[in-house]
Amino acid sequence: MDLWSLQIPVPVALAVVATIGYLFGRRTKTPEGELLFQSRRELRRAQLVAHELEQIAWTIRRSLAKHHSSVSKFKDRVGRLSDRQEEAACKELCREVEEILKPTLHLANQIAGAYDEIRQQSAKLMMFTEVRTDPLTGVNNRRGLDDALAAQFALMTRYDTRFSLVMFDIDRFKRINDEEGHLYGDRILQDLARLFDESVRETDIVARYGGEEFVIVMPQTDLEGACVFSERLRAKVEQEMSLTISGGVATALDGDSQDSLLARADGALYSAKTAGRNCVFRHTGERTESVAELVPDTAYHLPPTAC
Repeated sequence: MDLWSLQIPVPVALAVVATIGYLFGRRTKTPEGELLFQSRRELRRAQLVAHELEQIAWTIRRSLAKHHSSVSKFKDRVGRLSDRQEEAACKELCREVEEILKPTLHLANQIAGAYDEIRQQSAKLMMFTEVRTDPLTGVNNRRGLDDALAAQFALMTRYDTRFSLVMFDIDRFKRINDEEGHLYGDRILQDLARLFDESVRETDIVARYGGEEFVIVMPQTDLEGACVFSERLRAKVEQEMSLTISGGVATALDGDSQDSLLARADGALYSAKTAGRNCVFRHTGERTESVAELVPDTAYHLPPTAC
């Protein structure tokens, strides 16, 4: 018996297969406790993707059925016009065309929107595969980050939606490696990645950018919202781990590319480092400035569960 004979919806089947393949590939590389946590989170993400794909399929199927009925009626009415006088038939034809044109254009826009949504969900499914996963931390690697940014820029172009990201760097990580050893440093990276992964929304993307740098992509988030979240997360790391991090926040602007957006975040991160570390700066598109001066104390001095 296969998935199709069980009548499982295709999006759900795809998500289940992708998740099983991902978890099987990770099974021999991850400690049992960490694997259990990652499995639960990946299953939640797979369920979210499956739900979104099923909703898209249901909406399009319903719209196509409704439009098919309208087209059939239009075809019958046009057929009957052939028996009428030429002038009257021409006027009636114009009215019939106007009636069918509006739902047809609406369906075309709906299908175009569904294509973009399916593309975004497909990008999320691809993130389950081993090739887009950092083997040490279990979050997305640079390729996974590139795919996520490409999907966000495509949505931004079509729907004028905004998204933001923050680039975090562990403060004085070289000293940690030198004094405690590289195995301890690896554990720090794993613990930090896990804290990030626990703290973000289901729709956010956590990626290891390289070395001790991480990037968190926040869809449908403006600069102010990204700043508040990033400062809260910095404070949470300082409270729960024996280290501090610095961050640089940037929001995608018109004319941006992946490189220009990441460059602004990196510039803000550099400002945070030169300002003394253990802080977050943002890039407005024109200058960098400290987030602590913009975010009220109550926004980030919160218990760990608040993030």
